[in-house]
Amino acid sequence: MVNYKVTLSTGDLAYASTFNNVFIKLVGTDGESERTWLKGALQFTKGTLISCPVSIGKLVLIELDKQPLPWFPEDSWFPAKVEVKSPEGDTYNFPIYRWITDSKVHRFREGTALRVFEDDHHLGRYSRQMEVDQREKDYRWDVYVEGIPHCMEAMGPDSLPCEIRFSFTKKREFQYTAATGLTELKLKHLADSRENWTNIDDINRVFCSKRTDISDYVQEHWKEDAFFGYQYLNGLNPMLIRRCSALPDNFPVTDDMVSLHGQGSLRNEMEKGNIFLCDYKLLDGVKANIVNLKKQYLMAPLVLLHETPDEKLMPIAIQLKQTPADDNPIFFPTDSEYDWLMAKIFVRSADFSEHQLNVHLLRTHLLAEVFAVALLRNVPMVHPLYKLLIPHTRYTLQINYLARSLLISETGVFSQFAASGGEGLITILKRSLSSMTYSSLCIPEDIAERGLEAVPNFYYRDDGLKLWDIIQRFVQGVLSFYYKNDAEVQKDSELQKWISDIFEHGFLSQAHTGIPQSFTTVAELVKFVTMVIFTCSGQHSAVNAGQYDYGGWMPNTPISLQLPPPTTKGKTSKATMLQTFPDVNTTVQGMATMWLLSKQSSDFVPLGQYPDHHFSEEIPCELIKDFQGELEGLSVVIKARNKSLEVPYTYMDPTALENSVAL
Repeated sequence: MVNYKVTLSTGDLAYASTFNNVFIKLVGTDGESERTWLKGALQFTKGTLISCPVSIGKLVLIELDKQPLPWFPEDSWFPAKVEVKSPEGDTYNFPIYRWITDSKVHRFREGTALRVFEDDHHLGRYSRQMEVDQREKDYRWDVYVEGIPHCMEAMGPDSLPCEIRFSFTKKREFQYTAATGLTELKLKHLADSRENWTNIDDINRVFCSKRTDISDYVQEHWKEDAFFGYQYLNGLNPMLIRRCSALPDNFPVTDDMVSLHGQGSLRNEMEKGNIFLCDYKLLDGVKANIVNLKKQYLMAPLVLLHETPDEKLMPIAIQLKQTPADDNPIFFPTDSEYDWLMAKIFVRSADFSEHQLNVHLLRTHLLAEVFAVALLRNVPMVHPLYKLLIPHTRYTLQINYLARSLLISETGVFSQFAASGGEGLITILKRSLSSMTYSSLCIPEDIAERGLEAVPNFYYRDDGLKLWDIIQRFVQGVLSFYYKNDAEVQKDSELQKWISDIFEHGFLSQAHTGIPQSFTTVAELVKFVTMVIFTCSGQHSAVNAGQYDYGGWMPNTPISLQLPPPTTKGKTSKATMLQTFPDVNTTVQGMATMWLLSKQSSDFVPLGQYPDHHFSEEIPCELIKDFQGELEGLSVVIKARNKSLEVPYTYMDPTALENSVAL
C-alpha cells in the first residue's frame, strides 16, 4: 500500500466552514483512489492519509463533494485549497477558492498552470472542458442597452454565482453605509426637500459629520481659478485636458480677449506648449433631464487654460455651448465676479456628467465587467491568465449589477437627479464607446497623445506612469514564464476566445477602436493584460476614490443645474447662482451617493496582495514578491511627495487602491 497525505484548507471568510461530511477522490494518470471521508469537519487542518494499493501516477485532478448530516441541513462551504503529498515525495496543489453549496461532485485540476497547448492528460482536458462548459452556463452575456458594452445576465444579486458575490462583510458594510447616509439626511429633513438653497452656508448641513480634509479644502478654494485648473490634472477627471496647438473653429478666442499674464500672444504661447483645451463636445445636444418636474440644463463647454510662469494652470476663456452665437458669449476672468463664477459652475456640472458616465462608469466599471465575464466564460482555473486576472475581478459583477439597478435604471438615483440622467445617459454612453480607443486606455500612449508629458504638478500622470511600468514588468515576467514564443500565444485557443469575446461584447466589434481581435505575439498579450490590470486597479481608484473629496461640497461639482446659462453678461448675481444650483433633495442625493461610492470596505484587497494562492510554481511566486516590493517602493515615494503638497494626491498610492473595481 502507498499513502497520499491530503490537507484541505477552508477560506478565511465569514461562514466559510461546513458542518457537512466532506469526501475526496484523487485521480492520477495511472488510476484513482477510493472516495474518502475527510475527518475534522470544520478546518481539516490535521491532514488525512489516503491509501492506495499502488501509485496512481502523476495527480491530475481531485473530486470533492459534501453531504449533509441526517440531523443537520445542507450548508455552504468555501474550500480554499487542497495539498497532496505523494509517496514519491511530490507535492500537488489544487486551488479552489469558491463556494460549494450542493451535494454534487466538483472536479478541480492540479494548480500548476501548464501551457494549455501541451498534450496534457485526457482526464485533465476533459475536466477543463467540463469546467468551461459549466462556466458558459453560469456566465451568460446580456444586452442592457444597445450600443454600450454588454453585461452579465442576472436576475438579482442572489442569482449571481456564489464565488463572485459580495462577502458577508462587504454586503453588510455596503448596506449599512447606504442606510445610515439616507437616514441622517432624512432626520435633517433634507432628503425630501424640493426647495432651492437660499444660503450657500446651509449646504454645510449636509453630511457635516463626514467631511474630509480635501472636501474642506475644496469648500474653501472652489471659487479660485488656480484650483479650477488644478482639478483637470489631479481631480476626478484627469482624462479630458489636452495641449492645444490650434484653436478649434467654433471657439473664436483672440489675443485682445485674453490675459496671458504678460507672456505674449496666444499663438506664441501655443507654440511654447503653454495653452490647453478641455472640450466637452461629447455632451453637445444631449437632452437634459427633468428633475422635480423642472427642466434641467447641461452644457457642452469649451475651456481654454494657460500654464503660467509659476506653474499654475489658469482658465482664460470659457464658452458654454459648442456653436458660437451672440447669445453664447465667451466668458473671461475679467468679467464680473458672478458672470465668471457661473461660467465655471456650468463647466464643473458638465464635468460631473463627463466624468461619471464616460471616465468612471464606461471606462472602468463596464469594461472591467467585460474583462471579467470573458475570463470566467472562457478560461479554466488552471490557466495562467485566470490565475493572473481573477484577483482583479473581485466584486465587480455584483457592484455593476447594483449600479444598473440602483443608479442608472429608470428609478435610479442618477436617472432621477442628474442633469444627464434618463435619455441623456444612454446617449452619452453610446457616444463615449464610439469614440473610445485602445491607446486612450493605456496611460503612456494617452499622455503622449494629449501632449501632457511636461505639464508640471501632474500627479495622476507621474504616479500612473510609474504604476503602469511596475504592472507591465510583473505581467511580462509571469506571461513570459508560460509563453516562450509568439507561436504558443497563437495556439492558445482559450486565450484567443477571451480576447475575441472582449472585442465582440465589450467594444461591439468596432475595429476602429484598435482593440485587438486576437493575439499574435507575447508583447501584444503583455500590453493588453497590463491595461486590464491598470484599468481595474489604478485607473478606477484615480477616478472613483476622490468622489466625495471633490463632490462633497456641491458647488464644486453640481450634479444638475436648473436655470439656463446667461446669454448676456452683467446680469448674474449671488441670487442667480443659488437659484441655478440643484434643489436641496437633488444635492443631498448626489452627495449621499458619492459618499457611498467612496467608502472603502474593511475587507478590501490592495493592489499586489493575493490572499487566494492560485500560483504554485516558484518563479511566478517570486515575481509576486518582487511586484509587491516595487509597489511598496512606489508607495513610499508617493507618501514622501505628498508631505510637501497643499493637496495630497493619494489615489494612485498602491496601499490605498483596490485590486479590483469593487465600489
